[in-house]
Amino acid sequence: MSFAIWALIFGALLTTMALSGTSLQRLPLSTAMLYLAAGYGLGPAGWGLMTPDPLAYSAILERVTEVAVLISLFGVGLKLGLPLSDKGWRTPVRLATVSMTITVALIAALGVLLLDLSLGAAILLGAILAPTDPVLASDVQVLEASDRDRLRFSLTAEGGLNDGAAFPFVMLGLGLLGLHELGAGGWRWLALDVVWPISGGLLIGGTLGTLIGRLVVYLRGRHQESVGFDEFLALGLIALAYGVAVLGQAYGFLAVFAAGLALQRVKERPGDGSNSAVLESGLQSSQANAALATDSEYASAFMAQQVRGFNEQLERIAEVAVVLVVGAMLAYTHFLASAGWFSLLLFLVVRPVSVWLGLLGARVSRDQRGLISWFGIRGIGSIYYLMSLVSG
Repeated sequence: MSFAIWALIFGALLTTMALSGTSLQRLPLSTAMLYLAAGYGLGPAGWGLMTPDPLAYSAILERVTEVAVLISLFGVGLKLGLPLSDKGWRTPVRLATVSMTITVALIAALGVLLLDLSLGAAILLGAILAPTDPVLASDVQVLEASDRDRLRFSLTAEGGLNDGAAFPFVMLGLGLLGLHELGAGGWRWLALDVVWPISGGLLIGGTLGTLIGRLVVYLRGRHQESVGFDEFLALGLIALAYGVAVLGQAYGFLAVFAAGLALQRVKERPGDGSNSAVLESGLQSSQANAALATDSEYASAFMAQQVRGFNEQLERIAEVAVVLVVGAMLAYTHFLASAGWFSLLLFLVVRPVSVWLGLLGARVSRDQRGLISWFGIRGIGSIYYLMSLVSG
């Protein structure tokens, strides 16, 4: 398909979404469903304008979905303003660890019993399907760092954590298939695929987010330097956190999430020379922005707001592109009866059971537990894991 046709498709779709955005928000479905339907119609099953064969283009699809997940994870980190010492973090951490482990185990059992898979392949399937998606779950995520809704916070933080936490199970599945070294008794897997990559990823991302954020705030608040280019700051920090983590044999997804989390927590004590121009009326928007960006009291909050705003726009564009391609890819799927039963069990049994077991003893109401079970959305992260295995 020519570039002109691609431009026509994306241009028409994005313009339509911009013009009808307010009306679409009142519909009882997410915009991702509309993108999916549009992609299906444009794919081989419809007009045939898009033919993203997942086997032929697996390497490209892997990178595209990886970038989309990285952008989304950074945005998730920017939205989670609850202090790390707050007990509210216990629920998403348990969901991303205990519940996800149970999910992988249950899916693996179903894979062996219903799909006649080997144990290694079944664990790989569990690792692909276990993590919830931060890209497609934007409608149920926290809206900003000040949002303290327990349900939205739990779902948002779970999506930010478990995309990276699924990597150890991928490595375990590959090891059982003889494609990855696990070590005697699994020591190598535990040390180099679980402990260091997870802790290292969080440490690297958190450190970079904190250092770069403090440096920018210091230069702006104390010297009125490094003003503007917040878009470059967002993209640069995502790339730095991911690159350093991967080169350090840690998990890049967790590093990018931690970088966003750390960046929006950077604070600087207001200095004596606070810019009073911020409070003056009659300023032009560019002047007001410059005053806020360099004011020692507001510099950190303004930086986080600007980065978050740009990242949200970037995330929406990535969502359109990826979901459109996924919709076109549906024509390449072959739906089996066993897969139908498997899907029903995944959403109606596996997710509720894993949430219930993972949150035993937690102060979560029955209604909240039920909603958390229902909103365990799978999507772009799972496609990334699948494409990485196909292309690898």
